[in-house]
Amino acid sequence: MESKTSAIILMAGNSTRYNKKINKNLDKINKKEIILYSLDVFLKNKHIDDIIIVAKKEDQEKLIKILPKDNRIRITIGGHERKDSVYNGLKIAKNDIVIIHDGARPLIKDSYINNCLKEIKHYDGCTIGVKTKDTIKIVDKNNIVIESTKRDNTYLTQTPQCFKKDLLKKLHETNRKDNITDDCMLLEQAGYNIKIIEGDYTNLKITTKEDLLIAELLINKG
Repeated sequence: MESKTSAIILMAGNSTRYNKKINKNLDKINKKEIILYSLDVFLKNKHIDDIIIVAKKEDQEKLIKILPKDNRIRITIGGHERKDSVYNGLKIAKNDIVIIHDGARPLIKDSYINNCLKEIKHYDGCTIGVKTKDTIKIVDKNNIVIESTKRDNTYLTQTPQCFKKDLLKKLHETNRKDNITDDCMLLEQAGYNIKIIEGDYTNLKITTKEDLLIAELLINKG
């Protein structure tokens, strides 16, 4: 029997770089809240059994008002950092496989979900990513370049990212003090294999007001 999948959508960040007095996930594009764009894609995907939205306590009342009536959707409270929010979602996820997505990436495609679920059968974890267009410089604390990456094998990771729930939950529990910026890092550090699945550059994360304008143009272009 095929493993069922829980989706965890994150919207508990502080939106500090957004420079607007609103959680960016609750801002609107074409009169529709940003969080709802990615939520709609997960609701329509036949492999998703339940959806957990991780949100700050102060955003939950507004979130409840805009959510569609669907018993697959649940809300849990966000943590102080991203890793805490993911862990809160993992604790209530019902299924063997979890797929984690940033709510502020409204241009997620259904194929990203399907490709992640296909590859997780063969790898310990997988993530959507795109090759870097520019050469990336690694610097020391004084911003002196110590290494240059090769564009051919350097990727920018995006979401969704997909994992076996029990493995990811265990790694969260045993690495609570680590500075984790995405869940793939936990598996990498523990020696597990991560598969990067080619995405595209339209799958941007809305971080600034300029990103919002770009996302709006892409959505309207269709």
